Amino acid sequence: MGFSTVGWERGLMNLAAAGARTAEAQGPRSEVAVDLRAAFARASEITRQHSKSFHAASSLMRRDLRRDIRALYAFCRLTDDIVDLAEPSHARRLLTGWQAGCGNVLGEDGVMVLAAWDEVRRRHGIPTGYADQLIEGVGMDLSPTYYDTFDDLAHYAYRVASTVGLMSMHVVGFESAEAVPYAVKMGVALQLTNILRDVAEDLGRGRLYLPMDEIADFGLTIAQLEAGRVTPAWRRYARFWIDRNRRLYQEAWPGIGLLAKPARLAVGAAAELYAAILEEIEALDYDIFRHRAHLGRIGKLKRLPGIWMKTRSSGASASKLGRRARQEELSGEVPKFSDPGGGSTWFETARPTEG
Repeated sequence: MGFSTVGWERGLMNLAAAGARTAEAQGPRSEVAVDLRAAFARASEITRQHSKSFHAASSLMRRDLRRDIRALYAFCRLTDDIVDLAEPSHARRLLTGWQAGCGNVLGEDGVMVLAAWDEVRRRHGIPTGYADQLIEGVGMDLSPTYYDTFDDLAHYAYRVASTVGLMSMHVVGFESAEAVPYAVKMGVALQLTNILRDVAEDLGRGRLYLPMDEIADFGLTIAQLEAGRVTPAWRRYARFWIDRNRRLYQEAWPGIGLLAKPARLAVGAAAELYAAILEEIEALDYDIFRHRAHLGRIGKLKRLPGIWMKTRSSGASASKLGRRARQEELSGEVPKFSDPGGGSTWFETARPTEG
């Protein structure tokens, strides 16, 4: 079936269109000349230190893609760390310098990672608008963080997660521009898993990403969440969140088959292993206040055969999916999102690449 959009999704598609408009060759260069081999090695090590799941999943890629996708991860990781490691006014100055290409604002790691990222961005023609949107989203965490509705939260999730998926697509390659909206939705799904897992940690930093209207609808209060009580109301809400999260993963999955073949298994593995955190939350009886849900090494290995079969299946239907989505778009069932700056539709301007 083809991709369709409703409600909050339409706004995210327009954000993606705006990000894609940025000329690929533009953007600041790293200000310091470094040994690129050492820079890529450092980016890979940062990836291993911060996300064993992503590091393991990227190992399924061929060497050049593995190197480049880890550089992208390291860039995103250091960007996100800025708001957690400095007080707000200083963090804003760091973000401004980082966005301008001053890697030294984050020390030696910043210099190395920004040099690797600059090489990857230019090699793969990644629109700088996506990175700008990511930095904008990270900067949103520097103010008291509350979201009134899921629509509001989805726009934040696009900036901090969907943008990463869109940049990743340019690195690994995609066979059809129809993959773009699926990548946007997958980013939201991944971020929702992250939000539920880290509720307690985020509350400790003065942030609450659970939509305020939903909290009220389920009879919860911020005080109850801060107290870390696993009540019947919390369990009902957590089940509701997980059901929605899984539905988004399911709806986003067909996009895996529209990526370049060498990347499908690795990207599919990353998504499936992250989605499995939801099972761990259920196994904890939804007590994310005292436990941090994670998937162990054995659990990851046990899932790989099934993931391999699932990605093969998605690849087999990719061509049919792309043709059908295009037919539905032309017939009016799927909206054609216009570039906010005028010109061709977004689906026409998103450039397929070879992985």
